[in-house]
Amino acid sequence: MSGRSTDEGSLDTLLAGVREDLVRSPGAVDVPRIARVLRAQGRVLGAAATLELTARVRDHVDGLGPLQGLIAPGVTDLLVNDDGTVWVDDSGGLRPAGLRLTAGEARDLAVRLATSGGRRLDDAVPWADAHLPSGIRFHAVLPPLSPGGAILSLRLPSRERLDLDDLERLGALTPAVREVLRALVRSRVPFLVTGGTGTGKSTLLAAMLHEALPQERIVVVEDVLELAVDHPHVVHLQSRHANSEGAGAVDLTALVRQSLRMRPDRIVLGECRGEEIRELLQALNTGHDGGCGTVHANTAADVPARLEALGALGGLDRGALAAQVASALEVVVHLGRRDGLRVLEEIAVLSRGGDGMLTARTALRSQGGTLREGPAAEHLASRLHHGAGAGPVRAAGRRAA
Repeated sequence: MSGRSTDEGSLDTLLAGVREDLVRSPGAVDVPRIARVLRAQGRVLGAAATLELTARVRDHVDGLGPLQGLIAPGVTDLLVNDDGTVWVDDSGGLRPAGLRLTAGEARDLAVRLATSGGRRLDDAVPWADAHLPSGIRFHAVLPPLSPGGAILSLRLPSRERLDLDDLERLGALTPAVREVLRALVRSRVPFLVTGGTGTGKSTLLAAMLHEALPQERIVVVEDVLELAVDHPHVVHLQSRHANSEGAGAVDLTALVRQSLRMRPDRIVLGECRGEEIRELLQALNTGHDGGCGTVHANTAADVPARLEALGALGGLDRGALAAQVASALEVVVHLGRRDGLRVLEEIAVLSRGGDGMLTARTALRSQGGTLREGPAAEHLASRLHHGAGAGPVRAAGRRAA
């Protein structure tokens, strides 16, 4: 054929071939991939037609279809319920988007996005969890597990590079709390940012890392690229899931080991959720201070139990985990939601209790919208060498009566 254009039937055939190719070899929809699929289908096109087809296929494969118009600054999550209603989560909280997909539209979109992430999604395998080439984290469930229709959850990577001053201007931090967090980073105190899903952990961690000295080399290890760090010397390592044949996986544990060979000044684990916590703790206990990461937890007091559960996955018992954490991690910065808005709820200090087990002692805690000093406030102040010690802590928290 001549190759200047193609009809819709030919496009459907090409799309089917591209989706099969993506399952075998996940990655970007680019000209080499399109040319490879065309050759396999016995079709020869000129360069201009191949470029045109690449653009059209990319719109079909990589785009979010009816959800594309909902992407905007500040949007973190797009959710499609089993009745087709669409919800958006942004800085104002979770809200309906005023859009409803038909059952067919939701299913087709779910299958297409799963395929672009190298995952199978059909009646035999009715759920999928994937990282899309665009950086979006995607999850979907199909009927009959979701009787009403397909359920889609999309976590969008942050495109904004915010610092602590930006978060203060947005009302997320008071000036005094900003200074505590700034001093925490500049004093190279190892810390975790914790909270539930959608509380802004990655946003705050990236903003805090902006405060690291410009000559420091930051190595970020993540499952999916989410930390948009505004710093002159950052390198990123991203895990890789196995392909459809179960081969090629590279997990976070392996990447933390690799990061040690990259002359890091700070090792950052985007999210601790498995046995990689063992490698991180070992790294932080061998002279790599100033490390940090995020962990899912409901409260700061729950963090020790959460770390114990993760340590167990890495073969650490409670005593070994407590000993490792007590010398490797010091502070927890806990986030939550209040009236749908993301807020800093507590800053706590990790230490070993009288029984030798790990505890989280409150340094600053929100009470009625006001941060108040807790029993570990003095300890926190003593660790802030680059922030006039107790000054920022006292300014951030009122003494409890």
